[in-house]
Amino acid sequence: MELNNDELRRYARHVILPEVGLAGQKKIRSTSVLCVGAGGLGSPILLYLAAAGIGRLGIVDFDAVESSNLQRQVIHRTEDVGRPKTQSAREAIGRLNPNVEVEAHNTRLTGDNALEIIQPYDIVVDGTDNFPTRYLTNDACVLLRKPNVYGSIFRFEGQASVFAPHLGGPCYRCLYPEPPPPGAVPSCAEGGVLGVLPGIIGGIQATEILKLALGTGSSLISRLLLFDALEMKFREIKLRRDPECPLCGERPTITALIDYPAFCGAKPASGDPAPDPDEVTVQEMKRALDNPQLGIKVIDVREPAEHQAAHINGVPLFPLSTLPQRFGELDPGGEYYIHCHAGVRSLQAVRFLRQQGFQHVKSVRGGIRAWSEEIDRAAANH
Repeated sequence: MELNNDELRRYARHVILPEVGLAGQKKIRSTSVLCVGAGGLGSPILLYLAAAGIGRLGIVDFDAVESSNLQRQVIHRTEDVGRPKTQSAREAIGRLNPNVEVEAHNTRLTGDNALEIIQPYDIVVDGTDNFPTRYLTNDACVLLRKPNVYGSIFRFEGQASVFAPHLGGPCYRCLYPEPPPPGAVPSCAEGGVLGVLPGIIGGIQATEILKLALGTGSSLISRLLLFDALEMKFREIKLRRDPECPLCGERPTITALIDYPAFCGAKPASGDPAPDPDEVTVQEMKRALDNPQLGIKVIDVREPAEHQAAHINGVPLFPLSTLPQRFGELDPGGEYYIHCHAGVRSLQAVRFLRQQGFQHVKSVRGGIRAWSEEIDRAAANH
């Protein structure tokens, strides 16, 4: 694949690198990469790969841009709020490097479409933020013999690796055979994330992709790189392929894609999710707030900074981090509805209080986020 004059000027700083040269830049130009997710990690990955001259970029995402994304998802702009992330990202790449071909897959990656979407690409990069899609991406890559450049972030910490059993390394299941219980690992919306962190981890993922395209350097295959932004420290863990891995081991039992939401406990194997008996809706919370004679009290278990940014008037704050010291301020015989940001920490609070003898405590499904979408928005439309 020959480079035109514009490309020769654009990639001049690559071409003068002995490890890249003109032949290496042509390899980069002829490589295709699928990025699963156009959010925090996908943003720097896509921008740097486009700038580097990757010939074809695929983007899989089904979300729209929200204002809370802009703190870290640098491929999107304020005026993109409400637009599909794939559309926003595609236009940003076009402004940066019009020589890059972009394919937008504005859909959720599922067991029904993953193999078809991934098949045409040389390398897959995992920019996901949930376990069902992470396991799905891993399994599809192993079945199709595609390198899976992995990254994840949470609060101030991140990790990265390259999973490629066909190149002699382990897969994601070798490292994490089973997903954590639902709700055990808060999302970025629940736990927060330092805005620059995905730039660091995404930059590492982009570096690994370019090295794979060039066939040079020592990749993160069989290594897990851990980063702590608060301490500004990197650590490395050696990984090995698990001979008992059900996907890439000596006697694989997974030979086709499975039901990943069910595997990760996000829903029952069939049918719609059953209501959690420990949960109530935001409509029920509103009814309790509007009718104090019912005797149901509402408490907020988010952190003070979250409460300061947005809160429901009259709802007292009992941060989950302080609940073990403060639960004595609550009446064990009282009835409580507990809310947080999205419903994860409130369920943890319910289970903790049950252990302390509280019988009438329930979590508000969806938390203040659902309140904003269902109650505040309904009020604004009247």
